[in-house]
Amino acid sequence: MTCKLIVFSPTGGTQRAAELLAEPFQPIAETIDLCAMHTDFSKTTLTSDDLCIVVVPSFAGRVPATAVERLRQMQGNGARAVLVAVYGNRAFEDTLVELQDVLTEQGFHCIAGVGALAEHSIARQFAAGRPDVQDAAVLADFGRKIADKLANNDDSIPTFPGNRPYRPYTPSPMHPQGNAEVCTKCGACVAACPVGAIASDQPYETQEHCISCMRCVKVCPQHTRTLNPAMLAGLTQKLSAVCEGRKENELFL
Repeated sequence: MTCKLIVFSPTGGTQRAAELLAEPFQPIAETIDLCAMHTDFSKTTLTSDDLCIVVVPSFAGRVPATAVERLRQMQGNGARAVLVAVYGNRAFEDTLVELQDVLTEQGFHCIAGVGALAEHSIARQFAAGRPDVQDAAVLADFGRKIADKLANNDDSIPTFPGNRPYRPYTPSPMHPQGNAEVCTKCGACVAACPVGAIASDQPYETQEHCISCMRCVKVCPQHTRTLNPAMLAGLTQKLSAVCEGRKENELFL
């Protein structure tokens, strides 16, 4: 069976979780980057001989709408799917069940799932440094259990936590902005933005359809793209009540 990664990972934490889980399935045949705005995902070739590890961050307890839109361009053709919802120490809520529904509609067969931890993309002090060494061991071990399930021709579908209908999605109002006096117009943020919310002629500004994924903050070589300090402080205070303490990966087989 061929293993492929299908990943929406704006800041890299989600990608890292995917790679750790996929360790027992090396070499990976293909990585499909759902952040690539100009890719025609309808041309993705999948068959029933493929195992797809589909990994997305949880945005306010939901699958990012951009990832849903791009997954719906694909046809699974009976490919097995391992679902991974990556979250920053708050909760992944309805992300796994929504991802299951989207993939099932597109012809994937969902055989396992994970609620995995990674550093919060906005308030980075929460789940800082994760996935860490302990996470790596847990995810790789679970990958081996998935491999055993496949070897035993076990196509059973686990029960994933979450609600239908899904929780209402509230977009984040936190849109990073650049400093025009420091910005060199290198174009790194323009090229990296998954939704084209940064114009090349004014890359220090962010358009309203920004999805607050923080990819532009991550890639800016001048570190000029930042969030409103007052808004960030307010979010941090709000999250402190629910993000303190270590949470562990949740596994569904």
